[in-house]
Amino acid sequence: MSENTIGFVGLGHMGGPMAANLVKAGYTVQGFDLVPAALEQATKDGVTVVESAVAAVSNADVVITMLPNGRLVLDLYKDLLPVAAPGTLFIDSSTIDVADAHAAHKLVDDAGHRGLDAPVSGGVGGAAAGTLTFMVGGSEEDFTSAAAVLDVMGRKVVHCGAAGNGQAAKICNNMILGVSMIAISEAFVLGEKLGLSNQALFDVASTASGQCWALTTNCPVPGPVPTSPANNDYTPGFAAALMDKDLGLAANALRANGVHGVLGLKAAELYSEFKETSGGGTDVDFSGIINDIRERSTEESK
Repeated sequence: MSENTIGFVGLGHMGGPMAANLVKAGYTVQGFDLVPAALEQATKDGVTVVESAVAAVSNADVVITMLPNGRLVLDLYKDLLPVAAPGTLFIDSSTIDVADAHAAHKLVDDAGHRGLDAPVSGGVGGAAAGTLTFMVGGSEEDFTSAAAVLDVMGRKVVHCGAAGNGQAAKICNNMILGVSMIAISEAFVLGEKLGLSNQALFDVASTASGQCWALTTNCPVPGPVPTSPANNDYTPGFAAALMDKDLGLAANALRANGVHGVLGLKAAELYSEFKETSGGGTDVDFSGIINDIRERSTEESK
């Protein structure tokens, strides 16, 4: 078992660039994904592609997973944990339900391994640039052990507390983001109705009390922020389908914990509708919801 060998399962839009950055940093990365195109790109990036997820765990003392949902994480862990060397550090960077994160930690602990939930924020661009924010739940000791690996992939790595707290932070953060994008989008559409140019509104709000990441980095209208998806036909940096998923997790948590989360629940509803009207939401950035708001506004004004 080598400290320089990392098993990586899930080499998609986020996991692929993350694994590539680990390779650049000198780690041997054994990777697996079910999608052939992802494996092809991973090979180009220097990842040692293996024939199965189980094979990715072989001779690795760190295993990173980046999967679509909690059920897949739990099912995969049941296959990987028995074959991993004792004390392997499992880092799950998927965004999953807090309850699933707790269940994953229990599986890891019961199998004699170490585990962290470490979801990320920053989108595909952040994954490629190695500037992600990691929100980490687990013991202080395991967090310290993982720091060198996480620092390669992220610019900010925050220990949020005990097991599951990384997922809790991710859900809360993305609820803020989803609500913010809806508010920013509604403001731009209102500004258009009132005869205000998008640039003028941006120039004011980006330096006033309305400024936020959804505006200054991921601005939903073309022009003011040249690197935002709005200037590339809303090609996703963070797909609407993923925002729908994350807001669904937030909505579940709001209800389960008795929080009067009116805006969070409404944002989840709006993104669920937007996902359906945009063909599943996988090919459009979450900022594209402005077009849905604009179309609905036109219909309602008739």
